[in-house]
Amino acid sequence: MSKAGRLVVLVSGSGTNLQALLDASADPSYGVRVVAVGADREGIEGLVRATKAGVPTFVEKLGNYPTRADWDRAIAAKIASYEPDLVVSAGFMKILGAPTLDAFPVLNTHPALLPSFPGAHGVRDALAHGVKVTGCTVMLADEGIDTGPIVAQEAVPVLPDDDEETLHERIKTVERRLLVEIVGRMAREGWTVSGRHVRIGNQSEGEST
Repeated sequence: MSKAGRLVVLVSGSGTNLQALLDASADPSYGVRVVAVGADREGIEGLVRATKAGVPTFVEKLGNYPTRADWDRAIAAKIASYEPDLVVSAGFMKILGAPTLDAFPVLNTHPALLPSFPGAHGVRDALAHGVKVTGCTVMLADEGIDTGPIVAQEAVPVLPDDDEETLHERIKTVERRLLVEIVGRMAREGWTVSGRHVRIGNQSEGEST
């Protein structure tokens, strides 16, 4: 598969993962250029971060379209106009539809070790279950909720005095680093997908990322 040199990042909030990618891409050796940042709402910090970095932005509000299918087509067309090699859903609070997923590889992150604890409350659910280790997952998005092929995972221990906020903050620190690492490796080394197995570059089956 072609290397992911051109990156479109989608955000809905503060954009801390976006900032990590912008910071990394300032180094030419990283191999990635953020060519646009899209959002589903205006007035968010993620768009401010993009503007400060000189990156073009766009907003596609779901409410501006008569149907979800119309929005799916519109955001896919907007993404396509920037000719990305890879799209990153970085805290984007909408599930992307087939028009985008069929046209581009989309990376997403989740604050748990999938397939455990999918959905909007992965940290809360892990704590409630009493696990001693959780973590974060970088995956290729599909039309399900946190069901796409897993690209990379990293464990984060659950401490005895953790609450949802403290645990989530530690997970997010690992998540930002892992996302930056994986996006860069996919750009520099290329990647292949076989069923549910994603291989970056010449990585051997079963090798840790």
